[in-house]
Amino acid sequence: MLTFLPAPVKGTLAAVLILLNTLWLFPILMVFAVLKLIIPLAGVRRFCTLVLNRIAYLWIGFNNCLLDLLHSIRWDVRGAEGLDRKHWYFVTCNHQTWADIPAIQYVLNGRIPLLKFFLKKELIWIPFLGVAWWALDFPFMRRHTKEQIAKRPELRGSDLETTRRACEKFRTIPVTVFNFMEGTRFTPEKHAAQNSPYRHLLRPRAGGTAFVLGAMGDTLHTMLDITIVYPQGNATFWRYLCGQVRHIIVDIKTLEIPRQYLGMDYANESELQKEFQAWISELWAEKDARIDRIQDSRIDS
Repeated sequence: MLTFLPAPVKGTLAAVLILLNTLWLFPILMVFAVLKLIIPLAGVRRFCTLVLNRIAYLWIGFNNCLLDLLHSIRWDVRGAEGLDRKHWYFVTCNHQTWADIPAIQYVLNGRIPLLKFFLKKELIWIPFLGVAWWALDFPFMRRHTKEQIAKRPELRGSDLETTRRACEKFRTIPVTVFNFMEGTRFTPEKHAAQNSPYRHLLRPRAGGTAFVLGAMGDTLHTMLDITIVYPQGNATFWRYLCGQVRHIIVDIKTLEIPRQYLGMDYANESELQKEFQAWISELWAEKDARIDRIQDSRIDS
């Protein structure tokens, strides 16, 4: 254990070792990514996908071991029982810091299928990561605004079709689709600007989730509603790398997604759209209350 090292040393060492881990695995990942690209046989591509996912598990596993070596974090994980790597999941979580992602990966790696994020199309140009995300079938999306659709009506429905095409790759191998419903990290300024009705959360964006459920309704039936609380607050990614985040609470609530939302046409069914938005708002209100209960229980103890 190297927890005795000064925080900046631990943070720098963690960053360097994660980079070296990435550089070591990247060439191996590229070999199978190229094979997957140039050999159009379903069996070969499925095999390459399994190998690529295994490489991602190894990358995350190394980062988790590194965290255990350098840091002394008290993990309070609730509701992780019964999770299965052979099941398809949709996962959402409140979003406070970029430390949320490695924290979720720490808790869920090996318990459920590899997390796949919907990414903005421009992110494919990020060195190393962009190519890795493409090889791992992370969907790259280009969303059209209402203004763009008004100018070009033929774009209506193309977002759902793009999502469906992206999700076709997820049908043969179990996968976890991940989405931060808030769309951005929580800050007091954003909270005030939105006039959010929740104490601890920004307003959720239902559209992205609706597109995924519409595209994968025949395979994706279970949602993991994750709530992360950092009792010490101020859990920036750098503080996380430095080992200054010493207590993390991860509360997992497993939900069956209501049948009427599976395979729905969110963009063109206005009544169902309102009903779905109300369901998401109810989930978010319960999550807000859950954060209150978690914080209150710490004070009482």
